[in-house]
Amino acid sequence: MKFYITGGTGFIGSRLCQMLVEDGHHIKAASRNPGKHSGSGNEKLQFVPVQDDPSDHLSETDVVINLAGENIFGKRWTKSVKKRIYESRIRTTSALVSGMEKADKKPHLFISASGVDYYNDQGDDVITEDSESGDGFLADVCREWEAESARAADFGVRVVNPRFGVVLGKGGGALATMLPVFKSFIGGSLGSGKQFFPWVHISDLCRSLLFVVKNEEISGPVNITAPEPVTMDTFTSVLGEVLSRPSVFRVPGFALQAAFGEAAEMLTASHRVVPEKLQKHGFDFDFSTLKPALVDLLLKN
Repeated sequence: MKFYITGGTGFIGSRLCQMLVEDGHHIKAASRNPGKHSGSGNEKLQFVPVQDDPSDHLSETDVVINLAGENIFGKRWTKSVKKRIYESRIRTTSALVSGMEKADKKPHLFISASGVDYYNDQGDDVITEDSESGDGFLADVCREWEAESARAADFGVRVVNPRFGVVLGKGGGALATMLPVFKSFIGGSLGSGKQFFPWVHISDLCRSLLFVVKNEEISGPVNITAPEPVTMDTFTSVLGEVLSRPSVFRVPGFALQAAFGEAAEMLTASHRVVPEKLQKHGFDFDFSTLKPALVDLLLKN
């Protein structure tokens, strides 16, 4: 198949492109600096410039995957940051949908990212794809993001919105932030520690997207999280165990609020999300439980 991917040089996108190439597919990865990545040496992976009107590329494409978006972690959400978070998602998605509509030949599938922040903080209650949407900035962004992508269904494109949990992988994501703290022997939990932390191994995330591509009956929202979410206390305890480091410190909620402002909601909200739709369609996770996932990422070459 032929893929067009935005965000293809990022933390998730680069791993996904690698997996798709290994599976025999051809990829055009949109980049603001394609020359920087052009030396991949693989004829199946081509880097192309980001365009306001990508319709020419999309006419030659079977699957469009939209992973573009401003990073939301590690910063206070000032007015300007919130604007970038919003516009980087909605404008890119709008351009892709408009490009598909103009394309002489429409893609079969549009996978446009979303996140588990779509949902309410529901404490210990299990969250599936049918659970209610939440309040707050990120929930609003996710709703509009998904609504914009859904316009592609009006002209016959299958639309899937993967709601990503916290992605665990090498060289980026949540672990890149946590590891220096734990390796300095000052690691520990955040907030109450009782909030559920919906994690997923990056390999399972990429495999699940390929599974969605090959299963045409799947559409709409799809939770991309491990089947066994854990509390923040459990996550940090297991991380400390795998690293042979203590996990005894705690950053209280008020301190997170002081440091990150509104962005602290990402760390303190409880999202006990399960991948109900993936499991109903028979997807098998390589990393259903946390410790083997962390061992794979942190202790294996």
